[in-house]
Amino acid sequence: MTAIAVQAQWLLTRRRRTRSFFEMFIRSLLILCVAIAIVLSSIAVCDGHWLFAKGKLFGLWHFCTVGNNSALKCATDLTLANVRGINAGMTFARSLVSFAVVVAIFGLELLMVSQVCEDVNSRRKWSMGSILVLLSFLLSFTGVLSFLFLLRDHITLTGFTLTYWCEFISAFLFFLNGISGLHLNNITFPWNRMRKN
Repeated sequence: MTAIAVQAQWLLTRRRRTRSFFEMFIRSLLILCVAIAIVLSSIAVCDGHWLFAKGKLFGLWHFCTVGNNSALKCATDLTLANVRGINAGMTFARSLVSFAVVVAIFGLELLMVSQVCEDVNSRRKWSMGSILVLLSFLLSFTGVLSFLFLLRDHITLTGFTLTYWCEFISAFLFFLNGISGLHLNNITFPWNRMRKN
């Protein structure tokens, strides 16, 4: 029993030594980029004001109009925007982008755990984390598309706010990091090959 434990410990230290500095740097960079994407997406969801058009500010949570003295008058009653299906549409959009942040946090946690607690299952944890980050991209992108579809008659290129672009960039980062994480896991030396040696 102790011989097996010693051999497992030896394999674990051997695995740690074979991982190159460049690979560790890339993995750390991917983790950092996912964390930045989560922060950007959280800001975009919490603020929620994504489109300004013709004196109206459309958001995930509020609808605002600009008064005579340039003051914003906001209300949570989205039907005031006079857009068909806005209540159900915004509920769907904000649910997707909010859930995308939650899924991305779990993905980030798996990515970090796979690097901190390095063991036989590290590669699997990294893959699961990358898949969750990709799932975050799908949720986030679907939420953004549903927002655009809902307000398609009011869209102008200059009308998008900074928080909208935060969400757009975070969705793009989720996609890049999820794909890169899976690709990195495939091109690096797999654990099961080490077991055979």
